Amino acid sequence: MVSKIESAFNEQLNAELFSSYLYLSMAAYFESQNLKGMAQWMRMQVQEENMHAMKFFGFINERGGRVTLGKIKEPKTEWSSPLEVFEDTCQHEAKVTSLVNDLVDLAIKEKDHAANGFLQWFVTEQVEEEATVQEIRDKLKLVSDNPVAMFMIDQELGQRPVPPAPTAQA
Repeated sequence: MVSKIESAFNEQLNAELFSSYLYLSMAAYFESQNLKGMAQWMRMQVQEENMHAMKFFGFINERGGRVTLGKIKEPKTEWSSPLEVFEDTCQHEAKVTSLVNDLVDLAIKEKDHAANGFLQWFVTEQVEEEATVQEIRDKLKLVSDNPVAMFMIDQELGQRPVPPAPTAQA
């Protein structure tokens, strides 16, 4: 495995683990607010981000690289509202999309076709991730402080299915 790619993929693995940690913090916030559906949605997001990290873990190892785990920074723990949580989620997913796009650019520059092919799953995944959280954020903007509507959104988000088990590649 090309060392620039290996290093960048290890950084992305760390970023995916941070995403998991951030979403776990968000789940804890929702639990403290008795928004069990939103907490459940975030717990499913934690599992999905862990799956993403494991995809990078598997790919690095399959290519003969060495996984090196770095420090995971402390996530934010307090929000003023569910809307603020999902606004932060939107910003975070946009950042992850940028990171994935940078990896694609690097893979192209380094002419690492296997890495580029692997990353295409993440490109598609990020389109879905951003659309999903933007939809939730927009619903929360619509309901404002309406407790009945907030209850309904919480119930809806609690129905999120468990993500599939992780695999090394898509």
